[in-house]
Amino acid sequence: MDEYTNPSQEPQAPDTAASRPESTGYSGGNYSAANGSGPYGADYSGYVNKPKKAKARRGGAGRIIALALCFSLLGSVLGAGGVFLVQGLARGSVSSEADSSTTAFLRGLREKATIQTAQVDTSREMTPAEVYAANVHSTVGITTSVTTNFWGFQTTSAASGSGFIISADGYILTNHHVIEDSNSVTVTMYDGTTYDAEIVGYDESNDIAVLKIDAKDLPPVILGDSDNLNVGDSVIAIGNPLGELTFSLTSGCVSAKDRKVTLSGGLTMDLIQTDAAINSGNSGGALFNLHGEVVGVTNAKYSSSSSSQASIDNIGFAIPINTILPIVESIIEKGYVSKPYIGVSVGNVSQESQLYGLPKGGAIVEITEGSPAEEAGLQVGDIVTAVGGSEITSSDDLVRVVRAAKVGDELKLTVYRQGQTVELTVTVAEKIQSATAQPEAQNQSQTSGGQQQPGFSFPFGFFR
Repeated sequence: MDEYTNPSQEPQAPDTAASRPESTGYSGGNYSAANGSGPYGADYSGYVNKPKKAKARRGGAGRIIALALCFSLLGSVLGAGGVFLVQGLARGSVSSEADSSTTAFLRGLREKATIQTAQVDTSREMTPAEVYAANVHSTVGITTSVTTNFWGFQTTSAASGSGFIISADGYILTNHHVIEDSNSVTVTMYDGTTYDAEIVGYDESNDIAVLKIDAKDLPPVILGDSDNLNVGDSVIAIGNPLGELTFSLTSGCVSAKDRKVTLSGGLTMDLIQTDAAINSGNSGGALFNLHGEVVGVTNAKYSSSSSSQASIDNIGFAIPINTILPIVESIIEKGYVSKPYIGVSVGNVSQESQLYGLPKGGAIVEITEGSPAEEAGLQVGDIVTAVGGSEITSSDDLVRVVRAAKVGDELKLTVYRQGQTVELTVTVAEKIQSATAQPEAQNQSQTSGGQQQPGFSFPFGFFR
């Protein structure tokens, strides 16, 4: 089975366990998870009331002449002073501290890019035709230029996959395997307009990539809630099957949720299973519900590579949008992949062990030194049976809870330890990995007797 690695935390962090990479995957049937202004004042003591001397009264005419002379003199002073005052204020608009003998630098201040979420009413259920009409202009074809292994020749695939627009200013979501090892990426809109795309970042362990094109006022999709899906719900896929049948619609229903799938590259994921046709070129396209919301990103299908085996149809898969949306937001806003982390490796409690009285749950196999788990008092051999009152019956349950948590959340753990029940609180930390680092290539295959077993494969990843 596959074991994959999440890269380390941000480089400036001290050498703690939370900053070291930790593996995530299956090994020997056990799931290893690393989920990891100053106040103003014045002194008025110098101001005192002094008695005024009485002055003799003057005649009326003399007073009038003296008063006229005073007003004339005052007007001249105020006129010149007003000019200097205005000029002084104008200079002060740049810097109140700068003068003619000071060298001043102007520093710009701007806020970091943030993602604003707008609420859209999607309560009305639509027909497949309405869903297509509302979203086909948000669907794109993706063409990549890849250096092949044949004498270094470069070849450009006809259409290596699909994607969809997630923001009006040009961010696009697709699969990592669609743009993997590419030298250039071109995005084609429904109206035939093409753009050169920048790879903003990706997360190979979740098979997603974020692209950016230089365009404005694009029609983004509406992102839904994959947790609200039910088995039997109708879904629609829009993409570019075979790289030729562009902007095609296929429909079906949700066949299963949280289906654990090990892909042909060794990556294990929890996916939505659907009987909507997913073919080569559909990778990275959106899976919609009948409310016109994106609930998944199509990325795999079940296939047989042997002609002697029965054909396999209508078993496709999509990544739940709720699983990857926090990662996508992190890539766009922070420039790196941020994941919740507590610093443990966990496994399942075997049935044999349960016969001897051990409970079901997530068994702690390894604890990273200095991690939130160690600080909370977790020990190797502990079995986590509940989190926040919700039952944990397997390592997968615990992994899902941690993945769904946010940095800073406190998880109340119920732990079985040598016949006793212990209550512990773990504060979720942030695990940082580069959004552009190239992990080590995995070269694992599922073979038996020299023939490849039926397995899950990326719909396009091996056909570019």
